[in-house]
Amino acid sequence: MANLRSSKIRVGRNKRREQINKNRLSSVRTAVKQTRAAIAAGNKEEAQKAFKKAEGSLARAANKRTIKK
Repeated sequence: MANLRSSKIRVGRNKRREQINKNRLSSVRTAVKQTRAAIAAGNKEEAQKAFKKAEGSLARAANKRTIKK
């Protein structure tokens, strides 16, 4: 357990960031799955929309360093 005040603050911040990163990564995975499903179904318009969404999610996650570029 952290003893110093700054260490305690850091522990709380790390927990919050971990939760944010988990949520962001989950949304990225969902977007990629939706894209793959649309491609497999052969629906071109839906696949293009899903790809655009997935591309943005991946770019945001990489920019925020949730995933590697």
